Amino acid sequence: MSAFGSPLGDPESTVRRTVLPGGLRVVTEFLPSVRSVALGIWVGVGSRDEDEPHAGATHYLEHLLFKGTRQRTALDISAAMDAVGGELNAFTAKEYTCYYARVLDADLPLAIDVLSDMVTSSLIEPKDVDAERNVVLEEIAMNEDDPSDTVHEAFTAQLFGDTPLGRPVLGTVESINAMTREQIWEHYAAMYTPPHVVVAAAGNLEHDAVVARVQAAFENALVATSRETPAPPRLRKSGAVLWEGYGPFAGAGVKLVSRPIEQANLVLGCEGLARTDDRRFALGVLNAALGGGMSSRLFQEVREKRGLCYSIYSFHAPYADTGFFGLYTGTDPADAPEMMEVVVDIINESVETLTEAEIARAKAQMKAGLLMALESCSSRAEQLARHILAYGRPLTVEELVARIDAVSVESTRDAARELLSRSRPAVVALGSGRGLDTAVSFAEGLTTSKAKARLH
Repeated sequence: MSAFGSPLGDPESTVRRTVLPGGLRVVTEFLPSVRSVALGIWVGVGSRDEDEPHAGATHYLEHLLFKGTRQRTALDISAAMDAVGGELNAFTAKEYTCYYARVLDADLPLAIDVLSDMVTSSLIEPKDVDAERNVVLEEIAMNEDDPSDTVHEAFTAQLFGDTPLGRPVLGTVESINAMTREQIWEHYAAMYTPPHVVVAAAGNLEHDAVVARVQAAFENALVATSRETPAPPRLRKSGAVLWEGYGPFAGAGVKLVSRPIEQANLVLGCEGLARTDDRRFALGVLNAALGGGMSSRLFQEVREKRGLCYSIYSFHAPYADTGFFGLYTGTDPADAPEMMEVVVDIINESVETLTEAEIARAKAQMKAGLLMALESCSSRAEQLARHILAYGRPLTVEELVARIDAVSVESTRDAARELLSRSRPAVVALGSGRGLDTAVSFAEGLTTSKAKARLH
């Protein structure tokens, strides 16, 4: 067993890490001023780890782990947490899955026991697979009924194609209907192993006590594994590609999703930066200045001055080896052509004309968001786990703030120029109406090599 103090070896740090013999990592942060603890068991497997026959298996499995273990029924699991007023839930993302709870500090042993039991000893009975199939299909239907969710999912598919990164986390109706209990069990056995697991907790706790309880709860799994060290952070392998033909201009193009709804939903974006890219902080500042708040350029010009929409924002999502950057807005289909042209003009102008004041506001937004999130035990535990999976160690607040402070106007402009010069955009429009068709025609011009200069 090995233990570390803080990421920088600071003996005063309240963050501690321990690596158990099977490679499972435990990371905690002691917060003496609270009476609760947030606990998460994070597994470094997400929907991008699925091959086509297993599309949606990671999320399906997340549902099934609540259905019962050798020790507890589904009712026992939920009743145990409700009896102490605790919260229990889970989520699946592209690169990881998380099972989490929040309880009073005195009930942390129960939370560790329940979550660990779910992760290590679920039965995944055939009857539960069949019953939960309908629940997952209902979740897919609910997602498809939300225009905002649908247009973002279509954008990711347009950008990354028919690859694990481009496919929906939930899977499809076809893949879920075809999924067997054997496929899900196979996925569970292969992926839910100690070297891929991080247990993160933050709140009023004792690190050594958490480690002892986690080790006891995972005892059988730790003994069964042949690996002694944690799985390394997910990084792009040298020479590896996301899919055949991947490279500059991959994923460019326009997609129209026809829906009989009142509003046109538009997403325009391109490939972004990996989470280990040093320029990601400059891209984050660009994102905040361009569309991150009420003072951002997109909000001020499109909503405040022109009144073309209610909602407009930019976004960026980094992954281990790539990412995406873009903007979303919803508007009247008749206004969609004007909207598209205005948005492209704003992007073009921003690359060269961002001011010191705009950059300062964007940096303040990022730092405030980071620091205010740390007032939540759940946010602290989540940040610890994400950093361990992504970088192999937790990053300190001081490190993150320093990286944000180091961003300059010029480094922000450089990130924008590089981003837009290497990628033609992907554009997805969802809705109906003649105006939307016109906007799509304009967008098609942006995605051709001849018209590429129009966006940068």
